[in-house]
Amino acid sequence: MTDSLKALQSDDQRKVMDIVDKLRRTGLSGIVELPQIVVCGDQSSGKSSVLEAITEIPFPRKENLCTRFATEIVLRRSPSSTIRITITPDKLRPKLEQVKLRSFSRSIEDFSQLPDIIEDSTQVMGLGKVGQINSRAFSRDVLSVEICGPDRPQLTLVDLPGLIHAANKAQTEADKDLILDIVKEYMKNPRTIILAVISAKNDYANQIILSYCQQIDAKGRRTLGIVTKPDFLRAGSDNEGSWIDLVQNKDIYLERGWHMLKNRADNEMGFSFAQRNESETVFFSRGRYVDLPRECVGIDSLRERLSKLLLNHLIKELPSLREEMSMKLQTTTDDISNLGEKRSTLSEQKMMLMKMSMRINDILKSAVKGHYDNEFFGAMDKKAAVDSTTNLRRLRAAIQYLNLRFAENMRLRGHKHAIGAGPGDADFDIAEAEKAEEDLDAQGGGDSILLPTPKKLSRKEGIAWVQTVLERSRGSELPGNFNPQLISQLFWEQSAPWKEIAEDHIAKVARVCKEFIYTVLRHTAPTEFQGRLTNLIVDAALAQSLQECKEELAKVLTSKSRHPMTYNHYFTTTLQKQRKMKHSKVNEKAREASLISIPVNGAITTRKVIDPNMMEKALEASIQLDMDKFSSEEALDSCRAYYKDEMKFFINCVAKHVIERHLVETLPEKILSPLVVHQLTDKEIEFIAAEPPETTQQRNHLENRKAMLEKGIETFREAMGGIKHE
Repeated sequence: MTDSLKALQSDDQRKVMDIVDKLRRTGLSGIVELPQIVVCGDQSSGKSSVLEAITEIPFPRKENLCTRFATEIVLRRSPSSTIRITITPDKLRPKLEQVKLRSFSRSIEDFSQLPDIIEDSTQVMGLGKVGQINSRAFSRDVLSVEICGPDRPQLTLVDLPGLIHAANKAQTEADKDLILDIVKEYMKNPRTIILAVISAKNDYANQIILSYCQQIDAKGRRTLGIVTKPDFLRAGSDNEGSWIDLVQNKDIYLERGWHMLKNRADNEMGFSFAQRNESETVFFSRGRYVDLPRECVGIDSLRERLSKLLLNHLIKELPSLREEMSMKLQTTTDDISNLGEKRSTLSEQKMMLMKMSMRINDILKSAVKGHYDNEFFGAMDKKAAVDSTTNLRRLRAAIQYLNLRFAENMRLRGHKHAIGAGPGDADFDIAEAEKAEEDLDAQGGGDSILLPTPKKLSRKEGIAWVQTVLERSRGSELPGNFNPQLISQLFWEQSAPWKEIAEDHIAKVARVCKEFIYTVLRHTAPTEFQGRLTNLIVDAALAQSLQECKEELAKVLTSKSRHPMTYNHYFTTTLQKQRKMKHSKVNEKAREASLISIPVNGAITTRKVIDPNMMEKALEASIQLDMDKFSSEEALDSCRAYYKDEMKFFINCVAKHVIERHLVETLPEKILSPLVVHQLTDKEIEFIAAEPPETTQQRNHLENRKAMLEKGIETFREAMGGIKHE
């Protein structure tokens, strides 16, 4: 190594590059953009010669080598000297091909072996020999040449394939586009220093690398222009003058400026690096090149410029590099979190299900009790209905609302016949019946439109209905009495709508419970779990609860179909009140009919008095002589009293024994409780919680990425701390 090579890396730069080198060794180069130098230019612009001159590494001269793919030259300081060649496969290649390419690894002892190894790598990439059938001209794979030694600077440079101007038999339009994509991808990295190499053999206006530099690095802050082959210019010509103006930054301005090199001539290929450098120095000490600033010509000054450029660039980029690593670490951590808990083993799967089960169980218990302090319940929507989707999370409130609606429907629609008021009805009963009629009319359509509606009957029509049933239910009872079975017949017919109303109520509650459970699952379970849980556990448990609900209702309805039975004094009290009210009205009517006027104070005035004889006749006239009509009236009053008593009992039975016992209260123990999870088989647990292979693969990728970023940040922190205390 010549002494001038040491100028490529000062002590300060070496410390900074130590950080980049350590970060690269952690594997971060595939995650964040690390600082590097890329050498790019048109084909035959002298790129490889520039790279060779900078690094003083003899690259092979075999035709078509080092030009068909990007070549990454990694220089590393190490106590021992080694040369190792590997391939970084294109990310778009199939997985098996990537594995095959990554397995390619060769170690050599000296550079004379490098051409054969590079030729081997070309075949491994599947490029084939140029001109052969099925051969490809270029590849997106990257050849990595890692050169370690005690005197090597720590530096990474990339030699990119030369840009093609026009397609030919060996290089197609697709090859042209591929190379352009590769070059632009490297150039776009904001932490890359671009060494744009152009040849003085061709007009620089025609060398397309410059136009892409101007597009990608418009202000020229990352681009250093390199002019090669000035020895092909005719001394003293205008053409030579224009190239000298370019190097002086008078034509195409680059903030980083221009530099001119003279590489080995055809007759100098056997020169050592020291001889090459001496020949270059002599060339730039003659003619018009003497007027060029010495910092703009020759490999020695280029290394010095490159050293300062690297140092300033690295110092500028390190803070943003650290920030990018922190941001990507947070993003990666979030991505891992979004995958949910790790569950690649049966134990992990069961543990995750158990944790999820406990969360679900807590929510269900709170919902059933009406304790809405869990974050799941959120805020209520005051503008929406109690049982609407937006308020459905408050389950107990929705159930209470539906139970009250059920009770209301029973009050308004539970009776088959709405019979007008009779003489035994109190004013309160009459007002209640009128209000029920108004409420029924107000309901109109909605979800109650399919429920039964009572048939309106006058008192007279109601008695006729009862009499019809009475005549068909006679037993051996005496005239004026009715068969005890008559009340049963009347009650069964009058309460016929109960079954339909109750079934409608059960269906609504079951729907609300199902939607609520689904909402809980969406809140607590990963997306891929939800369908499996509903198919294997939830739907079956809800279906079972609904079936038990229907069976319990059937039992209640069976009890209703038995002979009427009550031990509630409300029934007899109601009957007595009705009879008392009826007698009071008969007496009142008789009194009004028996009032007569008698003179007072000598016939000056009169006053009303009751005539006992007329009173007795009026009372006798009120006696119902039609025995069947009398029995029908008595039976109707008894049926109405019993109906009111039994309806309250039925409402409570449905709400407590049917809805609560089988649909609501059992939700915490039936829907994925810890006991349910404990009873699942290993296959069922795996079916529900097993992680898909692609998720496991993604998790491993993200965890490796996270580990590299964490290691990189720690490495960065330690390295920066070391510099700080220097």
